[in-house]
Amino acid sequence: MKLCFMKSISTVFIVAGIFLLMSNTLFAQEHAERLVVVTLDGMRWQEVFTGVDRDLMENHAYTRDADAMKRLYWDASAERRREQLFPFIWHVVAKQGQLLGNRLLGNDMNVSNPYHFSYPGYNEIFTGYPDTSVNSNDKIPNPNTNVLGFIQQQSGFQGRVAAFTSWDVFPYILNKWQSGIYVNADQDSLPETTPEFRLLNRLQYLTAKPLDLRPDIFTYAAAKVYMKTYHPRVVYIAFDETDDYAHAGMYDQYIKSAHAADAMIGDLWKYLQQDTFYAGKTALLITCDHGRGTGDAWRDHGADVQGSSAIWMAVMGPGIPAVGERKEHAQYEQAQIAATLAEILGYHFTAAHPIAPSLLPQLLQTDPQHAQSD
Repeated sequence: MKLCFMKSISTVFIVAGIFLLMSNTLFAQEHAERLVVVTLDGMRWQEVFTGVDRDLMENHAYTRDADAMKRLYWDASAERRREQLFPFIWHVVAKQGQLLGNRLLGNDMNVSNPYHFSYPGYNEIFTGYPDTSVNSNDKIPNPNTNVLGFIQQQSGFQGRVAAFTSWDVFPYILNKWQSGIYVNADQDSLPETTPEFRLLNRLQYLTAKPLDLRPDIFTYAAAKVYMKTYHPRVVYIAFDETDDYAHAGMYDQYIKSAHAADAMIGDLWKYLQQDTFYAGKTALLITCDHGRGTGDAWRDHGADVQGSSAIWMAVMGPGIPAVGERKEHAQYEQAQIAATLAEILGYHFTAAHPIAPSLLPQLLQTDPQHAQSD
């Protein structure tokens, strides 16, 4: 695994040299003025691209009411199944943007870190650096520079970058003390500046917490009210329920949480198109921190769980060609997301540590013959 990991990273950084030669041309491309990033913790690529898993749905150890699940999400066609589970992703993003990571087509996306769990994955997403010293989920301030903090330092973005997360480790992952971005995590109180904020503060303390963290719906509501009130230019929303329900072996709840997350993202996109501050100026990127195993190993992930390095990504907005599902053989890395986020806004992400090159050059290629090959 270590040799494979080093080979993958070497390839990524060789491509960085090519990227630098192309940068003047790329920055002339259209770019977004606002950005929304959403992660679904531990959401498998299998459900994203093929919908609900029949074996897991019919296994009573994982699904309480298989008949109800079939009525909601089952179809003989994988295309129909995925549309029923993720209607926003497949009816909107797939038509207006791009999806990466359908391994059935040889379009692969993987984490580069060797651990395949949350903190290392989120570090890789936002710093572009699969730092092997980031190897636990402990509440330790991240020593690496994250792209959200980098963006916050750019003209016009100071105080305009915010993160809303269900998991309480994110203030450390994003190192809010160093990066200076606003991070509202788990049961953090919201500013009591509007009736909506005051209501959300009461509700998030009163609600039941079956997963011992803030339900994703309150994380989403907090982000949306904050956006309507303060109009930040960059927002990150981190949903968590999919991973926790999977670890609990509750496939039906994992699926329902994924469907709910898709609905919340769709609701947010609808709002973004109605608010003149965001409409026509905002890019959206959706991804996950790690994959999971298959069969009975679907509950788990980690270095010893085959398949848990496999991830996916969806993106749309200004400057992103409407290619839909990318079908060419290709290999993308999670570490490339950080530079991609900056470049979508027209910036080149720099830090004291190495950063994998942006994916934007590949996203701009609409001819599969010119796409990055295996």
